[in-house]
Order: sequence, then C-alpha cells, then structure tokens
Amino acid sequence: MMPQYCSRGHLNPPENKFCSSCGEKLAVAAQPGLLLGGRYQIVRELGHGGFGRTYLAEDVHRFQEACVLKEFAPQVQGSYALAKAEELFAREAGVLYRLNHPQIPRFRELFRAAVEGYDRLFLVQDYVEGRTYRQLLEARSQQGIYFSELEIRQLLAQLLPVLQYLHSAGVIHRDIAPDNLILRTIDRLPVLIDFGGVKQIAAAATSAYVNSSVAETAAPLTRLGKVGYAPPEQIHQGQVSPESDLYAVAVTALVLLSGKEPAELLDPSGRSQPWQSLVSLSPDLTEILTRMLSLHPEERFASAEAVLRALAPSTDPAVPILSIPESTPASSPDSVPNSTSAPTTKVTQAAPTPANPAPRSKSGGWLMLLWLVPLVSLIGAGWWWREDLLALLSQRPDSPPVQPEPQNPQNSLERRAEAAGVDYGFLIALTDATFYERHPERAGQPLSDRDEDAKWRSIWASIADEWLTQLPQILSPEARQKLGRYSDADREQWKQQINPLYVGSRSLYDLTDAQFFHLFPEQRGKEFIDQPIGQVWQAMATDQIQALQDGKTLARIQFEPGAFSQQQQDSLEVGSGRVYIANLSAGQIMRLNVQAPAQSSALSIYLPRPTADLPMLLEDSADLTWTGTLPQSGYYEIVVVNTATQPIQYQLNLAVDNVFSSPIAPEQGEAPEAKD
Repeated sequence: MMPQYCSRGHLNPPENKFCSSCGEKLAVAAQPGLLLGGRYQIVRELGHGGFGRTYLAEDVHRFQEACVLKEFAPQVQGSYALAKAEELFAREAGVLYRLNHPQIPRFRELFRAAVEGYDRLFLVQDYVEGRTYRQLLEARSQQGIYFSELEIRQLLAQLLPVLQYLHSAGVIHRDIAPDNLILRTIDRLPVLIDFGGVKQIAAAATSAYVNSSVAETAAPLTRLGKVGYAPPEQIHQGQVSPESDLYAVAVTALVLLSGKEPAELLDPSGRSQPWQSLVSLSPDLTEILTRMLSLHPEERFASAEAVLRALAPSTDPAVPILSIPESTPASSPDSVPNSTSAPTTKVTQAAPTPANPAPRSKSGGWLMLLWLVPLVSLIGAGWWWREDLLALLSQRPDSPPVQPEPQNPQNSLERRAEAAGVDYGFLIALTDATFYERHPERAGQPLSDRDEDAKWRSIWASIADEWLTQLPQILSPEARQKLGRYSDADREQWKQQINPLYVGSRSLYDLTDAQFFHLFPEQRGKEFIDQPIGQVWQAMATDQIQALQDGKTLARIQFEPGAFSQQQQDSLEVGSGRVYIANLSAGQIMRLNVQAPAQSSALSIYLPRPTADLPMLLEDSADLTWTGTLPQSGYYEIVVVNTATQPIQYQLNLAVDNVFSSPIAPEQGEAPEAKD
C-alpha cells in the first residue's frame, strides 16, 4: 500500500486514518469505478505525493480514452475558499494549457469534485504509455548494466529541444529527474511529466485562502524539485531559470550513466567532481556536463539551444538554430499531425540489448541532432535527408524563419507526407522498417551520404514513395491522421464502439486481417502489432469499425413468421469480409452453409458470450459448413471473408429449428459488452 500525506505534506503510514503530525483527517483515495466530474472514471491509483494522489482514469465522453487525473488535496475547505483556489490555479496555470508539444502531455482542464465528502481539485492530462527512466535504470541495474554515452547523447538530442520549447514559452519544468521522464512506448521518445511548476501553482492556489489560524500552524510547502537533482539556488532560495533545468538534466544523465544517486556523484561544495572518476565519457561530453553542473547559474549554458550547439561537432557559428514560433506550436499527440515532425534515431533505451533496437516513429519535429558523429552508427536509413532539421530547433519568435533549400529531397518528401495526411516521423519509421526487412544484409549499417550508398539511398527513397502512394489508397484520411499514435488504449475503445452493434473484437479482427494480409502477406505469422507496420493494421481496424457502423459490412438475419431458413447472396472484393448477426436461442439446432468457390473463403462463428472454455464455435475455417445445438441465447456472429485473389460471389444458407418470433430469453441477460 502507498503512504499517505495530509494536506500540509506530512507523511503517514498507509493504515493511518488521521495525520500523526497534525491530527488532520486523511483524505480517502478515490475508488476504481468512481465517476468524477460526470466524465472521468477512475481506473486505478498511479501514485501519491504531498500534493495529493494521481489516478489513471477513462474519459467517458471520449470513448474511454485514458487520461491522468492529478489530485490536489487542498489546505482549504468550503465552497467559497475552494472556488477561489480553483480560480487562482486556472489563472496562474494558463500558460500550461497553451503548451502544445508531442513530448509534453497535454493539460486538458481543471475541475472540482467531491470525494468522500471532501472537495478536491483535479487537473486532467494526457496519459503517456511507457516506462519511466527510473524503471528502465532499475531493470538494467539488476543486470549490472547502465546507459551508454551514445544513449545519453541520444537522450539529450531528443530532450533538449523540448526544454528549448518550454523555456521559450516562459515555462521552467523545475523537477527533471529519471522519475519524471517516460520513454513512450509507441515511438520510443522521452516525454516530460510531473511539472514542478504545476505543484508550485497548486501550492499557491490551495494555500492562498487558508484562514489565519490554519496558516499559522500550516507546515512549510512541500519542496519543489528533488534534492540532488535541483541546483542549490532552487533548493535553498527557490530561484528557478532555464539554467536550473539544465542542471537537472545533467544530473539525470549522470545517474543513468552510472546507476548511482546524486549524493555519490556530486560534491555540494563544488570543489571536486566525484562523478568524473566514476563515469568514463568522451572529453567533449565531460566538459559539457561539467559546465551544466556549475554551482553558479551564470556559469552554466544559458539555454538548451546552447547545449545543442556545444554537442554539435560543427564549429561554424552561423549554423541556424531556430525556436518554435509561439503562434505555431508543435503538434500534440492528440492533435492532427501537421507533418513537420522529423524522425528519431534508433537507440536501445528500453532494452539493454543493443543489437535489437526498438521501432522508431515521430519525434514531433525536434530530433535534429543528426550531425553528431558518435550517433551515426545508431541512425536509421533516412538520416541523410535530415541535416537541415537543426534549423527547426529553437527559432525565436522575433527572428525570421530560415527557409529550407527547395531542392532538398527531405523537404519534398515532407511536403508529400503532409499532403497525404501522414505524419512525417511515422513515414520515416515505416520506411526504415520496410527497408531493413527487405534488405536484412544492411542490418546495423545506417545509410550515409557517401557515393557507395547512393544505390541504397535510392532504394530507401523508392520505398518511401511506395508508402506515400499506397497509404492514401488503403486508408481513410481520418485513419491516416493517427498513424504513429495508435496504442492499446485505442484497441480498448474499439470494443466500446462495436459492442453496441452486438459485434465483438474477434469479428473486427477478422475483417481487418482479411484486408491486411491480402496487402501484406509477408506479415502473416509475425508479431507485428508493436512495429510501425502494426500502426497500418490499427488504422485499417479504425476504418473497419466505421464500415460496420455504416452497415456496409454488417447485416442482421431475421426469420419471417413461419420460416425456418434464410439465404443471403452477396459478393466480396479481394481482402474483404462481412459480418452477419442473428438473435438465436440456446437449445436450437442450427445448420449453416456457405456456398462459395473452392478455397476462396473462411468462416467464423462467434458466441453471444464467449468463455474461456468455449470462445467460439468456428474460427477462420476453410470448412464452410457447421451443424450443431446452440449453447447460448443471444446474438451470434457469422463472419465470411474472401481469402482468394479475386472477387467472389457466395450464398449463405442458415436454417434453425423451433424458430420463435422472439427468441427465448437467456438465463443470464446479454449485454453488448459481453461480446468481449
């Protein structure tokens, strides 16, 4: 069980009912299933700190989309005081709502709700699926291995542009540490979570209206920033700046490199650098981290942009570094991609085996450090088109944009991706994966701009062209827009969309598989769902749901009075299928036959309520006949798919004895969600 905190930040054992320090009654955690604000249903508690609990929830207004609720247990009670605290929070946190970057969870809204009789404030944020860098480090530590210098350079390349975006918007994170960095599962990018600034605003908001008697006895506010990670001026004077975030980034890098805590790596007096004898790094990275860790803010790098420049081997001071114009923020994970994102580079951050890098996807437009010579061995096939992307890092709002060279093939490809409604970063990841799958002899050999790689660059470009031609032909614009961002949460939402049709996920998967394996037969039998090509499968499923809802691939079989059989004559295009539903009763004898050309079809029959012992009657069967006694009452699903290489005509014959105008009611009432 998790420890508990009172509203004043006192730590208490999980079994306490009252605070052992001040006697305050401890707030009870919201229980799973509780609906807050008429919209957010609690799934489970994610964590608990001095400012309240953090929950995983589902947004019932957005198809059970996963989100995070950060609870701020107020130091005030009463509707007026809490309303004032809410008003102050909303005013002070306004800048957070305007943040719009793919590597920052979006702040959605603030609302007030009562839990166990106590009013509380909740901040809603996007949910990020992945593991924190603390979890990754702990997993590696058990095997005696830690992050490599190449991985840390990669992390800096992906993280510093996010900080540049934040700082240019006037936001300081304040609490950067391995616990507050998540390696996002879908695209292997680091995501900044748990902003210290949110805690500061919450602390101010919830304490601004405390009455004098409470204020006199209230404990000091919870420290903002982690000891060891936050620089001295933040811990002791509460002063924060871009330089304080850079200090925390450097400490985080050393912890990941060594597996040791800050107290073992740093000398508080600044007279020595213990970490330099514990971590072996290249001279340039050692110098950069040393400067970032200076005890005096003015001696550190002035910006994330400056650190990126120091990391770059080029000594040309005229290399343009541009920041994000405030009027055109980078796209967020939940917004329609504007196809200006750049691809990531391959690293093995989530797994200690460097020979098996994870699939890559979009970086939201800010992974540009591809001129880092030490990273060349980790960069994917499409890297040579990315040199101009440094210019996207940190354009200041008052500086004119740098126009890319019109002849740059990267720009042409990016424009085509944008026109096709395909995220550019995802296109790069998909092309890379396809390139190495077709040419395994190139595994571990990233393409360069050297003459000897000209042939391979041409092949890579032709693969990208294939995808840009094919994706608009096989996917709707709506499905294409989310490529690179489908996740397990989407697959859970699908059930909520199709179950009311009395269709289960097995039928949906049959339709999707028929289309997918017709187009990509080489993927049959492979574990592809977590690869870039798996995003295409999920996009197809999204389109199949729409077809079911529109009745294009769904038909209901009903028996006329006095009739005991039905015939359905239909046709199926290559790679397509159709679902039939029939409301039948347990104990009836059903005879089903599909008349179709030989070896052209597959038949599945799914139950109203699948069980572990009896999940289906028939699945993907080449035998198109089934006869037997029905074990359940309710809606049966009959799925016919075309497995041939040409369109087919077929006839479905269904006969059932003891046909009733209304089927016998089952002992256990059927609900749509019983399908899954």
